[in-house]
Amino acid sequence: MPKVYRLYIDESGDHTYFDIDKPEKRYFGLTGCIVNKEYYGDYFKSNLEALKKKHFSYDPDDPIIFHRKDLFNCSGSFWRLRDKVKRELFNEDIINYFQEMRFTLITVVIDKKSHTERYGEAAFHPYHYCLAAMLERYCGFLNFYNAKGDVMAESRGKKENQSLESSYSEVYFDGTHWRGAVFFNKVLSSKRIKIKPKTSNIAGLQVADLLAYPIKQEILLEVDMGRCS
Repeated sequence: MPKVYRLYIDESGDHTYFDIDKPEKRYFGLTGCIVNKEYYGDYFKSNLEALKKKHFSYDPDDPIIFHRKDLFNCSGSFWRLRDKVKRELFNEDIINYFQEMRFTLITVVIDKKSHTERYGEAAFHPYHYCLAAMLERYCGFLNFYNAKGDVMAESRGKKENQSLESSYSEVYFDGTHWRGAVFFNKVLSSKRIKIKPKTSNIAGLQVADLLAYPIKQEILLEVDMGRCS
């Protein structure tokens, strides 16, 4: 039996072309977290829930959802992190979690300003461009390991979800500029992308959320340093 994986994706930055001259609006990133489904059930999810129980008030009927912005601001359920000692202990545990768990990350970052300057009206939608590039890499991963897999994203609103589903279907049925549809059909186990709300408490989506921004910033820093060297 082939191994089965799931790709959990989350975004960082503004996916529109508004105000792209501003540094905070110029770059958009998409991060994907690939986890073996069997490992996910046995370790990945349960260890994340154990971490929540250790540091916060835990109610299984109203689970805590990790969200980077709330954690950073110590808001909502994460008010305990305003205490320096508790924050340091939590940071140590979450870093250990990232280090100990087995998963693979893919991040795609687009410079929207450079993209529109090069392609003009033919420029791709930033989210859809990054999604196509990510699916190419994810399916390359699956092909390499002779595995199967599907994709899950967090709900972003009715219009955005429909657009996301359309972009995924376009890649699945038509392929991309670099890869034909067969490349994707061979390994993707579903013709549709799965979309879940934040309240579903999906561990993979939460990990993607926590890592999307810092990884994007790390990539931009490396690119900037490369320009200066």
